[in-house]
Amino acid sequence: MWTDNETDRDFLNFSTVATTVSEIIARANGQPVSIGVSGSWGVGKSSMIKLVQANLKNTCDNPNEKKYIFVEFNAWLYQGYDDAKAALMEVIARTLAKEAEQQETAIDKTKDLLRRIDWLRAAKTTSGVAASLLTGLPIGGLLGRVWDSGEALLDGEVTEEDLKSAKESGSEALREGQNFVKPKKRKSPPQEIEAIRRGFESSLEELDVTLVVLIDDLDRCLPETAISTLEALRLFLFLKNTAFVIAADTKMIRHSVRKHFQDMPDDQLVTNYFDKLIQIPIQVPKLGVQDIKAYLCMLYIDLSNIEQHEKDKLRERICRQLSETWKGARVDRQFLEGLSQELNIEIPVKLSTQIDLADRLAPLMSSETAIDANPRLIKRFLNAISIRLAIGNAQDIAIDEAVLTKILLLERCGSDDAYKKIATSCASNDEGLPSVLKDIEASLEEGKEIDWPSEFDTPFFKQWAASKPQLADIDIRGALYVSREHSPLLLSHEQLSSSGLEILRALKETPDMATALKDSINELATEDLNLIMDKLLEIAAREQSWGAPDILTACVVVGQSHKSVGKRFGAFLSERPVSQIEPSIVPKIAEEDWVDIPFDVWTKSDVSGPVKKAIQKSKE
Repeated sequence: MWTDNETDRDFLNFSTVATTVSEIIARANGQPVSIGVSGSWGVGKSSMIKLVQANLKNTCDNPNEKKYIFVEFNAWLYQGYDDAKAALMEVIARTLAKEAEQQETAIDKTKDLLRRIDWLRAAKTTSGVAASLLTGLPIGGLLGRVWDSGEALLDGEVTEEDLKSAKESGSEALREGQNFVKPKKRKSPPQEIEAIRRGFESSLEELDVTLVVLIDDLDRCLPETAISTLEALRLFLFLKNTAFVIAADTKMIRHSVRKHFQDMPDDQLVTNYFDKLIQIPIQVPKLGVQDIKAYLCMLYIDLSNIEQHEKDKLRERICRQLSETWKGARVDRQFLEGLSQELNIEIPVKLSTQIDLADRLAPLMSSETAIDANPRLIKRFLNAISIRLAIGNAQDIAIDEAVLTKILLLERCGSDDAYKKIATSCASNDEGLPSVLKDIEASLEEGKEIDWPSEFDTPFFKQWAASKPQLADIDIRGALYVSREHSPLLLSHEQLSSSGLEILRALKETPDMATALKDSINELATEDLNLIMDKLLEIAAREQSWGAPDILTACVVVGQSHKSVGKRFGAFLSERPVSQIEPSIVPKIAEEDWVDIPFDVWTKSDVSGPVKKAIQKSKE
């Protein structure tokens, strides 16, 4: 199993982009910079900013390079628990305070920053409706009784008398405010904000560091939280010695902006809001076929029992190979075998098989919208395979990983009708073979034209059917059994009544003795009769000569039990190649109600003369 967390190990060849972002921050030389890392859910934004952080940390070891300190802020974690704006300001201030203690400088400045942020928190706590909710007093009564004390707190003119007045009015929130505010007089909120900016910039200068703030998961937040975080960023943006790296899906941010400004109709205004915060936009690269092959290979390598230092060597060289794919370089089994020999790393047999599997999966994962070359969806797909293999192992079901992968790919990306048709074909076959694929796979192998059934007539299915392994001659019941997310595997015998199942077993073992079972067969329901005929026709389809095979007796007796069931067997005989029809079959079926169905076909066809004479004689 692979964890669904961001990583600072490069599995996607993002190092080049991360290095570029790091160089932009380094070359800014203390000038403020804001960088937006954009991409949809699961494409690797979080891993990208982890790589940026790792690159910058490496430069910190160089005494000639300026030191960086990092703030990792995930607004989604604070949603519903704290105000994102205040939380971001506090996280930044506390990071600076910790750095100040380590350097034993700028301690007073950073403490003052924390006090000012505490004051802003208190101001919000004691304002308007928030105070009414915290004190439990009706808004009208509150406005009449504590307006003066609340106003004093907001404009900074806080005294013990103000707090006493608030307490007397029953405001528990204001009493808690004593933890935030001091008897010392403060200036107005705008002045405090400006003081915070000056103190923040002055602290960074004295500490001689560049603060890198990494904002992640902004696009997971509700619009209110997302906008609150962006508004907080405005307080710190464009100050010296700062760099902000913001990972977000710009589509989600635009939605939040539009929602915040009451469905702003002008898309350009919505775009401008985010663009004013982001100086340098960077799009996470979309994976191509070679990228996906490499990603799958690195995931399989990561889960193998190869030593970790060997895994890192392989990963590094695979990423290097990816940087050459624009010139025609490939990541395939041949490359990896050569690489393992060069590095003297033994590739386990299972890993070698998985590398082949990656080669076949990549084109489908690149083009299919259900996966859409998304790294997170690819990883989840592989985890689903691992889980199903584990379920099979727990029940002693031997399942080939390549077969299971192909089945799961059809389930996830193909149509429901295509999946059901293959599952039904497997369920109706005694050996669990998806016989519906036999002619298709044979035609693909020979390069023949195919008249695709409607369920299979899609670009995805055609590509899927051409991929290895071929399934027509493989028992896929085990793979279908552990893949029962959408529908159970219904084997035909499971739908039969107990008496119907007993008769079917008897007919399969001794079909020529069917006449002895005629009374019991006549008592079966039509549903049972049709299911039994299904199985008998599967056996009959293997016959190469139709004179008087044993299965003929069983089919005739079952067909006599119901007219519609008998017609099915008549239609089956009419579809047999004329070269298989022998004269001896004619008297065996001449008295059946449905006999005109095959007789009419045979009479008008190129069936042998003796057969036609036998038919003519039976009608006299």
